[in-house]
Amino acid sequence: MEVINLEGTEDTPKIILDRNNGIFEISGRSLPEDSAEFYQPILDWLDEYSKSPNQETEFIFKLEYFNTASSKLILDILSKLETIEGTKIAWYFHEDDEDMEEAGTEFSELVEVPFEFKTY
Repeated sequence: MEVINLEGTEDTPKIILDRNNGIFEISGRSLPEDSAEFYQPILDWLDEYSKSPNQETEFIFKLEYFNTASSKLILDILSKLETIEGTKIAWYFHEDDEDMEEAGTEFSELVEVPFEFKTY
């Protein structure tokens, strides 16, 4: 499978999806102009990955900020991860960022995937 490695910008998150090295991470700020278009390749990649996933998949979310449109697509990503056995989510948030902690808590209640909350 092809590796997705997108450098983050002021408006888009850094994304690494590397099956061979077991790195699955979305970090930074997510407010792309067209969230659906930006996240479609990630959703497509996860569809392909789900056909033959690694035994364990730890997906890291380390977002500083995301807009409403991005939150819908983050939920779409989490819903895809829900179908992949052996998946767990590491949700990182800055220790004084209650909004990001709360967002992670809300997402964790919407999907059947184990969440681990970590501060930095």
